[in-house]
Amino acid sequence: MSPTEQDLEVLLYVPLLSAYFQRARSEMPPALQEIFSRHRLTARHGAVLSQLLTGHQLSVTELAGRLGVTLSTASELVGNLSDAGLVDRQEDPTNRRRTLVSLREEHRPVVMSFITIRAAPLLRAVAGLSPRDRAGFVAGLAAWSREAQP
Repeated sequence: MSPTEQDLEVLLYVPLLSAYFQRARSEMPPALQEIFSRHRLTARHGAVLSQLLTGHQLSVTELAGRLGVTLSTASELVGNLSDAGLVDRQEDPTNRRRTLVSLREEHRPVVMSFITIRAAPLLRAVAGLSPRDRAGFVAGLAAWSREAQP
């Protein structure tokens, strides 16, 4: 099935976003960049860190669901981040089979700085939208995110 004119109007923006995703490493604060390089961490590890910025502990199962990855993949990502000293893991006191994960407080400022830098273009774009357009944009972004999950 060939893309429609409306499809092509949307698709022409996708390649323009690739430069944004490719420069993530160069926008990373030096301290975080050094940890990522030394421990061979990837964008998937960064996605875990962004989920932990709220300050609430999340279970590995919750992280897997949010990221759209298998439980074993989420567990491996958390293990790598723990080895790098970026997150803490602890047994859930109410369910010993669950592992709770949190961002280590000493790394919160640098991770927050990085996420703020990376979010700035999106937040600027959304700030100029009407409430109705913003709701539509957020709904579209959520739908794209769901469809992009493996």
